[in-house]
Amino acid sequence: MPAFEYSALDAAGRTQKGVLEGDTARQVRQQLRERGLLPTAVHEVERKEAARQGGITTRRGITAADLALLTRQLATLARAGLPLEEALLAVSQQTEKPRVRNIMAGVRARVMEGRSLADALGAFPQAFPDIYRATIAAGEQSGRLDPVLERLAEYTESRQLTESQVRNAMVYPVILMCASFVIVSVLMFKVVPEVVNVFRTGHQTLPLPTRILIGFSDFLRDYWWALGAGIVGSAWAFRQWLKGATARRQFDRWVLTLPLIGRVARGVNAARFSRTLSTLTASAVPVLDAMRIAGEVVANVPMREAVAAAAVRVREGAPIARSLGHSKLFPPMLVHLIASGETSGELGTMLERAALNQEREMNDLITTAVGVLGPVMILFMGGFVLFIVLALLLPIFELNTLVR
Repeated sequence: MPAFEYSALDAAGRTQKGVLEGDTARQVRQQLRERGLLPTAVHEVERKEAARQGGITTRRGITAADLALLTRQLATLARAGLPLEEALLAVSQQTEKPRVRNIMAGVRARVMEGRSLADALGAFPQAFPDIYRATIAAGEQSGRLDPVLERLAEYTESRQLTESQVRNAMVYPVILMCASFVIVSVLMFKVVPEVVNVFRTGHQTLPLPTRILIGFSDFLRDYWWALGAGIVGSAWAFRQWLKGATARRQFDRWVLTLPLIGRVARGVNAARFSRTLSTLTASAVPVLDAMRIAGEVVANVPMREAVAAAAVRVREGAPIARSLGHSKLFPPMLVHLIASGETSGELGTMLERAALNQEREMNDLITTAVGVLGPVMILFMGGFVLFIVLALLLPIFELNTLVR
């Protein structure tokens, strides 16, 4: 029985929104009228989500925090022995966000029709990524859905925690950058022109720093629109260029060669790959399928292609560690831990350890980099302001020398 999202008016003229189950939209409208509501819009949840995904929209899938929360709730209810239909109903009723409630109601409706949970989640690909659906499918096929949900809850919570740490760490540098931009704009558009007018009344030759400052200030005041258009146009052209497969591959390979940024990109993608592969193999997903899905979560194109090439070698009988190490793009520690797991027969445990090692290393590196970024921006801002002050004071010093 499908789920329908409705909007209706009550007797007082207030709008009521919610989700009801019914065979057809007509039946749902009849149910609303029996409740004393006047239906204004009734849409099937699954079709509405498909329209959102296929059209141009600013709304994306549910957030990482919402996904982690509903997965933990579902795992807890499943471990308590609650039937899957009732667990899905409870999760949809507990959330306060209409988008999440509608999606979970649509999932429950498909499960009530007799479909598997993985198939029901497949109707909402923007909300539930491939790794999520593949893990659920493996749990259902093996009859171990409860522990798989627990492991999946831990995975989503770990991903959400990492994203939250990075986002919180970037708050201070972003605020500092915005404040620096505002201060420099006020100096260049208001303060500098007023002070420079005093120097222009005289006919003495101004020092070089002062002339540079005056030229820069005049350029910003006269051609700020051209500068802004150039920046926006360059950013748009760069994004269009990156849409090409060859260009994106070249850019991602160049990123890996950068001193600090390359190390972060390599580590973040390796940690994402190892965590995903660990979760999938521990959930009894076949190795080749697990490598394919884990490769899809790797954002860097050369590393993603290296995973695909490694999967081909594994299909031919080569070990996973040797296949991954052939590209020399993954950290040696990750390759060594995978090799150790293959030798000892504890691949899942060693993949878990490799994921923890990579995530810990990247968290420390990102925290250090963000911590250094703040003082560097302060020094840069201080140096720019110092240049402005010196450029304004040098003519005054020269004038005092002439007077003496």
